[in-house]
Amino acid sequence: MALPRISTMVSKLTHKAQGETIPLADARMPADELAFVIGDIHGRNDLLLSVIERITTHEYVPDYQKRHIVFLGDYVDRGKMSKEVIQTLIDLDLPEFNIVTLDGNHEASMRGFLENPVKGKRWLHYGGDATLRSYGIDVSLDDLTEADLVAKSAELEMALSPSHKKFLYGLTGHYSLGDFFFTHAGINPKRVLAEQSERDLLWIRSEFLTHDGLYEKVIVHGHSISAQPEFRDNRIGIDTGAFYSNDLTCLVLYGNSKKIL
Repeated sequence: MALPRISTMVSKLTHKAQGETIPLADARMPADELAFVIGDIHGRNDLLLSVIERITTHEYVPDYQKRHIVFLGDYVDRGKMSKEVIQTLIDLDLPEFNIVTLDGNHEASMRGFLENPVKGKRWLHYGGDATLRSYGIDVSLDDLTEADLVAKSAELEMALSPSHKKFLYGLTGHYSLGDFFFTHAGINPKRVLAEQSERDLLWIRSEFLTHDGLYEKVIVHGHSISAQPEFRDNRIGIDTGAFYSNDLTCLVLYGNSKKIL
C-alpha cells in the first residue's frame, strides 16, 4: 500500500538527485522555518499541556515567519487521559503555527478495534483498555468473549464524538520539511521515501533501528522507546516513554540546529 493512509495535509518534499543522501550533521530546515516535534504522548495530557506552554513561550518563536508543531503519533493508550489528549489536540488554537498530527500504530489499532473488535482485540492488551476507561467505558481483560468485544467496540463508537472520530480518521502517515522526514515508527531501509508502505511507517522497528546507511532525508520518529533522545547519523528518535518516565520529548529544529526543548 502506498503512503499515506489518510492525509489532510500536503507533504513538503524537497527534490534531490536520485540516490543522493544526507547525514544528520548536514541536515537543515528551510530558511526562516522553525519546527517543534513531539514524541509519543500515550494519554499523558498533563505533559502535553506543559510542552505546549513551553513551545508557545519559546524565545525563538518570534524570529521565524513559518512555525510548525509536528506530533509523531501514539496519542492514546497506556496513560489515563487518552480522551483528554485528543481533545487538547482538537482544541489547539495556535494560528501562528502549522499543526501536523501524524498517525501512530496505537491509533491504527484503535480504528481496527472499532471496525473489527474480534480481530482487533489485541489492542486492549497493550493499552487500549486505558483508552476505553478514559471514555468512561469499564473493561476487564479477563475472559473477554467475542460478544464482550463487540459490545465494548459499540460502546466506544457511541462514546466518540464526531470531532474525535474525525481526528482519528484524519491523521496523515508522514510529513517532510527541508532535509527531515517525519513519521511515527520509521521507514523500510530497502525502499525510497516515496515508496514506503503504511505498515512500515507505523510499525517498523529493528530493521530500521539497526540500519546504519543514510537516507534521502534524516528520519525523525517515535515508536521505539529509549531513555534519552537518540541522535544517529540517519535518524532522530524521540520516544522517551512519557507514559511511565514522565518525560515527553520535544525536538526543536531550525537552520542546522537540532536541540531538545
